[in-house]
Parts: sequence; C-alpha cells; structure tokens
Amino acid sequence: MQPGDPQPSAPRGRLRRWSLAPFAVALALTAVAAGVPSKAAAAADSMGGGPAQVVYHADFKNPRRFSAMLTSVYNMVTTYRNQLRDYDVRIVFNSYGIRFLTDNKLKGTPFEADAALAERRDNLKGRLNTLQDTYNVKLELCDITRERVGLPKGKLYDGVDSVASGVVRVAELQNKGFAYIKIE
Repeated sequence: MQPGDPQPSAPRGRLRRWSLAPFAVALALTAVAAGVPSKAAAAADSMGGGPAQVVYHADFKNPRRFSAMLTSVYNMVTTYRNQLRDYDVRIVFNSYGIRFLTDNKLKGTPFEADAALAERRDNLKGRLNTLQDTYNVKLELCDITRERVGLPKGKLYDGVDSVASGVVRVAELQNKGFAYIKIE
C-alpha cells in the first residue's frame, strides 16, 4: 500500500454488526428499565443470560446406556460450572428407569435386575450420587411405576423425589422451557 492510497474498509457484515450492537443493548436496557419485556431481552436470555434448564429422560433398562447418560449429564454440569452459569438439570425416571434408583432387585416385576445391572450397580449408584450431591442434579421418579411394582419409597436412594407421572413431569418441564434429552 502506498501513501495516499484509499484505506481498505472492513467487510460490511462486520461493520454492520459493530454499529448495531450498542443500539440493541441500549434498546434492551431501556425496555428493562421501563419494565417492558422485549424480544432483545428474551434473545439475550436464551443465548446464555439465564440459567440452563435441561431434563434427561430415563425409561430404559440398559446399564451401558444409563452409564452414557450419566457421562453426558456430568459433561453438561461441569461445562456450566466452568462457565460460572447457573443450571437446573433433572433426570426423570419412569418404567425401566426405576432399576437405577434402588438396590432392590425388583424380583417378579418387569423391571427385575439382571446380571448386567448387578455387575455395574455400585459404579452407577456412586456416579448418580455424585451428580446429585456435588452437582445438584435433581432425580425424580414416576409414582405410577413405583406403585406398579409395590416398591416402598423407603427403598429408593436418598433424595429421589416422587412425581405423579414421569411422562407428565417431562411434558411440564418442557413447557417451562427445559431442553429435553434422551440418550439413545
């Protein structure tokens, strides 16, 4: 470039983005100060401003799949913690998922523990307890499933909350803005 040559300009997209950002922030702050909800404020919240809300659904019997789900939950909550972001992560259990919330073998029920579960139970239980105790992941069990097999609440792991229906609970949480994840 020689002296007197015209200066190169920034690409239009970058220039436009930089010039509109202060305006969007000012508009959102004005709306918040005035008590008026705005799409800009809602968009900012959905892009990481508010707490992350996620519900995992556990209705399967495969311990390997449950292990993969626990790994996914752990990766999620540690990422949020590293980002200093608030979160509300829950696991809703129904049907075969009850197998992962009790040491009871559930003999004579459709959900009876098998050799694969017996082999991995201690590991899975420890990881689940860590997610609950250390990372504040909430565990919720369908009362329809629990009552169907006649399992007393006292036979569940500590801290498992009962919900009337697991699938209704999942739908309620989704309606409140929770992202739904089911490990396949």
